[in-house]
Amino acid sequence: MGALRRTASLLAVILLGLSTIFWPESAEAITAPELRGQFAVQEISSDMHGLDLKEKEFLKADLREVNLSGTDLRGAVINTSQLQGADLRDANLSDVVGFASHFEGADLRGANFTNAMMMQSRFTDAQIDGADFTNAVIDLPQQRALCARADGSNPISGVSTRESLGCRP
Repeated sequence: MGALRRTASLLAVILLGLSTIFWPESAEAITAPELRGQFAVQEISSDMHGLDLKEKEFLKADLREVNLSGTDLRGAVINTSQLQGADLRDANLSDVVGFASHFEGADLRGANFTNAMMMQSRFTDAQIDGADFTNAVIDLPQQRALCARADGSNPISGVSTRESLGCRP
């Protein structure tokens, strides 16, 4: 479903570009969240436990120390955001795009990062026991550092954290 959504967004951008060439008077400004049918999260509170935040956008968001445990963040965009010390225990972050975000010291135990795109994101001192990173894209130095402390298995998928990170024995 995530790939279909990305393809539809790309097609919309191409069609919008073509429409401005052939019909310049009809062009309207469309922001990235509108293309995806999403809305940026405007209100961030210290306790967002268990919320449905699917496909929401967090751009340069300050989520430090925020309780996001048990949240459904599937398909969300979390770019250049601060999540130091955030509680993401048992959160579903599958299909998340998390470019250049900071998860240092975050509690990611039991979190699901399946198919997440986490390029240039940092995980120093994050607790990752039982997190599932299956098919996640993580910078190699970060992946190696995570492997050095990976332990446990995800309570829902049953996949070991080490296995999901592709750690060598």
